[in-house]
Amino acid sequence: MKYSIIITVLVVFISCNQSTGNNKVLQNRIDSLEKKLADTYKPGFGEFMSSIQVHHAKLWFAGQNKNWALADFEIHEIMEAVENIQKYQAERKESEKVIMINPALDSVNAAITKQDPVQFRNSYVLLTNTCNNCHHAVNFEFNVVTIPDKPPFSNQVFTIEKAK
Repeated sequence: MKYSIIITVLVVFISCNQSTGNNKVLQNRIDSLEKKLADTYKPGFGEFMSSIQVHHAKLWFAGQNKNWALADFEIHEIMEAVENIQKYQAERKESEKVIMINPALDSVNAAITKQDPVQFRNSYVLLTNTCNNCHHAVNFEFNVVTIPDKPPFSNQVFTIEKAK
């Protein structure tokens, strides 16, 4: 009986020591992965805004040329960028305000779905003004968005006829 108690105590003691060793190994792995994750590239707020700016301009020329497929693509790229701002830049105060753009995006999206040029133009003006209102709300009023007067790229066709 004495031997079985001693053996049981030894087994428990050895198990506890092995568990502690495993915990240290696991904690080291967790620490290593957390460091790698912290060092992983995460786009900055400016990269997202630059992307939105390009898609905003391309959206205009797509809508003006009634290239509704391209306009649909561009509006969804903007929506995705806004979602990514909220996901990857959640700690920024600007991220709290960026949702103010959603109704304007929905309005442009509805115009594209209806393929309505007049509604598109009005919605696009609303979108542009909402961008500027958001910039004012977060003290970036020096960054003024306008309706573009020339395409942002010379290597992309915005008209439907030339796209085919």
